[in-house]
Amino acid sequence: MNIPRHLNHFLISVLVCLFTFSVIGCSAKAKNYSSEPTQVPYVINNITYYPIPSSSGYREKGVASWYGRDFHGRTTSNGERYNMNAMTAAHKTLPMNTMLLVKNLENGREVVVRVNDRGPFVRGRIIDLSYKAAKQLKMARKGISRVQVVALADKRILAASAKGQATLPNLRQGEFYVQIGSFGRKQNALNLQKRFSDAGHTAVIQKYYGPKQLFYRVQVYAGKELLAARRAETALLESGYKGAFAVAR
Repeated sequence: MNIPRHLNHFLISVLVCLFTFSVIGCSAKAKNYSSEPTQVPYVINNITYYPIPSSSGYREKGVASWYGRDFHGRTTSNGERYNMNAMTAAHKTLPMNTMLLVKNLENGREVVVRVNDRGPFVRGRIIDLSYKAAKQLKMARKGISRVQVVALADKRILAASAKGQATLPNLRQGEFYVQIGSFGRKQNALNLQKRFSDAGHTAVIQKYYGPKQLFYRVQVYAGKELLAARRAETALLESGYKGAFAVAR
């Protein structure tokens, strides 16, 4: 089991729990956990992506790319027409209309973009920018660049804040979990929950009423930072546990 050195004790003990317990029925997945079409889990190249319900606390460093003329005028994931000259971006899991501060770590330039599409689906890339955003970051010619991406707020919240009608939230605060199992039998969920609880972790069970049956989802608390939850999720996925994914509550 190859665990990155930077992962903390929480991640290591989570993996120990997983490999010491036979998870029966974890492949049972709920098809939808949101009324928003763009929040429904989707599959690209045999990989399932789970949009998260909140961008609160999102902060990530990685590789950015951009897309332009070949996609200009096409329909984006939220139903808009892609405009290569607008300040927008594609992200795999953040809610639509999330406003992001993107900083080019290679030259210090910054832009603010709005998420209105899904992608990029290239390994190692965390965001796909519009041509205009890439041009302002001075990365259009190169094609890719290392960036830091920080969630600001939902576009509606920003607009309300500008009018004095709302207060921007503290984006470092949140409650994040990693879902590790979904069971049709309650006892299986209770058994897995007990393993994590006995190891000193906060593990909860959420009921999900599927179209044909009731599921019991086991989720382990991962802290108040989305990045920590993402690291936990990554460690589990890299260790062969394909069903793990981060959620905000």
